[in-house]
Amino acid sequence: MTDERKYEEREIQEIFKRAASQEDLGSPGPSTGHGLTLAELQEIGRGVGLETSRIAEAAVALDSRREALPRRKQLGMPISVGRIVELQRAPTDREWELLVAELRRTFGAHGKVVSQGSLREWTNGNLHVCVEPTATGHRLRLGTRKGNAMEANVMGFVFLALGVVTLGAVLLKGGAADDLFLSGVFAAMGAGAFAFNALRLPRWAREREEQMESIADRARTLLGTESREEDSGQINDKPG
Repeated sequence: MTDERKYEEREIQEIFKRAASQEDLGSPGPSTGHGLTLAELQEIGRGVGLETSRIAEAAVALDSRREALPRRKQLGMPISVGRIVELQRAPTDREWELLVAELRRTFGAHGKVVSQGSLREWTNGNLHVCVEPTATGHRLRLGTRKGNAMEANVMGFVFLALGVVTLGAVLLKGGAADDLFLSGVFAAMGAGAFAFNALRLPRWAREREEQMESIADRARTLLGTESREEDSGQINDKPG
């Protein structure tokens, strides 16, 4: 089909890297430079002994990384980030415990764990991670908000407003130089609050998105690996 998804060079390399991570196989040849479809990737993979199902799983895992929620912004600065990852199935109790351990290690916080039916949640302040049912299966939802970002912006507005009001009063009444200095101090404090957010928030958002991406990959790998092991065990248990 002409509208079939085509993977770029960087994506192709990552798919083959994922697919071959548990195999001791040769490396696929270079791509054409015009993008390749999943079927074309699987055909190349066959040439070096990669299972087509593993390549498909790697492609799904790659595509899932695109499911980042739009950043919520204020004055062009990110104040919240999130990610949704579709899961093949719900995690078992053991898998959820392993995922919680990974969350604690990644975010450096113990957090609070809540389980109710098929809904599982781990929270730490504004940071929340939950496994929830959907119409077609389950998904992992991750999200967080920078708690003091809006407060810093409000503080910036307040101090800038005070600077403008003070300057206006000085100009109208012909105030002294000390009054002009005070107006400048207010304006500088307001600008400083905005600059503080402008410097730290993009870095904070990138760090959190990278951490969420790591958790998403871990969840997909954990559930995918476990499901393959369970399927293998079921086949081996069948009477010969």
